[in-house]
Amino acid sequence: MVRGRGFRRAIVPVALVGTIGLAGTAAAQTPEPTVKDPRLEVRTVVSELASPIGVAFLGKQDLLVIEKASGQVKRVQGGEVTSTVLDLPVNSASERGLLSIALHPSFKRNGWVYLFWSESLSGADSTDLADVPTRGNRVDRFVWDGATLTYDRTLMRFRSYQADAGQPLRGNHNGGVMRFGPDGKLYVIVGDTGRRGQTQNLFDGPFGEGIEDDQFGGPDPDNEHLTGAIVRLDDDGTAPRDNPFWREGALRGGQVGANLKKLYAYGIRNSFGLAFDPYTGHLWEQENGDDSFSEINRVEPGFNSGWTQIMGPAARVPQFRAIETDTRTGIDPNAPNGYFGLQQIRWSPENIAPTPQEALDRLVKLPGSRFSDPEMAWKYEVAPGGLAFLEGDDGLGSRYEGDFFVGSARAALVSGNLFRLELDHGRRAFDLDDRRLRDRVADNLFKYDVTESESLLFGENFGVTPDIQSSPAETLYVVSLSRNAIYEIGRR
Repeated sequence: MVRGRGFRRAIVPVALVGTIGLAGTAAAQTPEPTVKDPRLEVRTVVSELASPIGVAFLGKQDLLVIEKASGQVKRVQGGEVTSTVLDLPVNSASERGLLSIALHPSFKRNGWVYLFWSESLSGADSTDLADVPTRGNRVDRFVWDGATLTYDRTLMRFRSYQADAGQPLRGNHNGGVMRFGPDGKLYVIVGDTGRRGQTQNLFDGPFGEGIEDDQFGGPDPDNEHLTGAIVRLDDDGTAPRDNPFWREGALRGGQVGANLKKLYAYGIRNSFGLAFDPYTGHLWEQENGDDSFSEINRVEPGFNSGWTQIMGPAARVPQFRAIETDTRTGIDPNAPNGYFGLQQIRWSPENIAPTPQEALDRLVKLPGSRFSDPEMAWKYEVAPGGLAFLEGDDGLGSRYEGDFFVGSARAALVSGNLFRLELDHGRRAFDLDDRRLRDRVADNLFKYDVTESESLLFGENFGVTPDIQSSPAETLYVVSLSRNAIYEIGRR
């Protein structure tokens, strides 16, 4: 078993359950995945995997696949696992683990491979919520020599540990998706990991002026509190000088200033999906709500997504508040105790502003930042997962070229849905034919319900799909964490 240089570990058996979900729910056995278009079919690329969560293409039938809980990077050639090229000591409790892989744009020349992973404190694979450093989420660069990956450097570390008074330990909202942009920069999205500070639009934190966010400091975006954000990095981890808040960071100085220099967007609750439009270069992300308002956003430099003050369109803030403070029991089979709460008890949903204007006024406004409504939202959380644009028309046909695909962060209740959305002529917004979606919100009836987005359903029963990729053959690859498989969608 190959290990990265600088990492020592004891290899211990890890029990993996094939129904682990990113959103924390196990799924019952479901039918085989299908797509709606009878001209297309679903093929299994490889199935001998354990909780796969991401893929990178070395060639048409040559892949690097990462596994969430084992910490392993495996090579798949011709549909078969041929080797394990790296084995990292990961903490995979809840939504932690080996979470993302990205190849450098000049990979064929330099061999650089980037991984986002949650480090275990014990040095062995672990599911113990406490077995992680405070900043255990790390972005590392490795070098590919054609057979193995060797550790090169650490670019950045993020907060991973959640230990707040009055509630149990948690390991969710790590985000972790990375993508290289057409500008050659590395974009990394990290969830809020339960923090309640300035990058969550609480200028004075959850308790008021002069009181730290938690036992590690804050609410300023110091090293323990740069969360709920997208950072943009040079390939060596330094901050590009054209980042939107670079000047503000230079004026601020110190640890907080260094982090502001790297910041690209903030106000993000959590995300499992990040994708660049290959035709325009625009960056898109999906955002998971608690009980209300899943989002899909087009991200411009300095984007403020609004969390915790706003989820969904600003005009819907009264609904956001009403749902998250709803204490009625039995209103939803998926929430038998009602919807009240935002997971972290130190900022009650009763604090949500009663009006849209008040919510907008409360946003933390870094110089040059801008809030914008989502390009698509669901009134109740629908658990979106991985994102991809289909590049080319050879694999699925011209009718799908350039379309936007959204996976699922759950296997149960939503059947592992795939959504397909077409973009308008300018590719800055979605072209939605359903008249019910003219306001860009699907008014579904409860959590995980797809009412008003039925016309967007492209496939079903794919399980938890944290990664979707347009392949070199212009087909669509779908990574299913809960089914331990990778599928390919193409023409019959």
